Amino acid sequence: MLRIPSLVSMPSFFCKCGERILDGRIPQPTEWLLMSDVEYGTYSGMVDAEQLYLAMKSMLLCPQCGRVWIFWNGYEQLPTCYGQE
Repeated sequence: MLRIPSLVSMPSFFCKCGERILDGRIPQPTEWLLMSDVEYGTYSGMVDAEQLYLAMKSMLLCPQCGRVWIFWNGYEQLPTCYGQE
């Protein structure tokens, strides 16, 4: 069962396998930031790093089982889990 104590502050996040994959550290070693190539193409010249960061999707990689968790719609909604075949 997915256990997320707070979707806004995200103090901890546990994978389906039980591994803790988000623990509040910054920078977060299990987090990757994603952006589509089309959206990336809308940026040019000098870019505000904070604006770019806010436009990216958060992906968490479980170091134990390799599952990928993506917050497609921000931390206000549950992430989608993708497992390896």
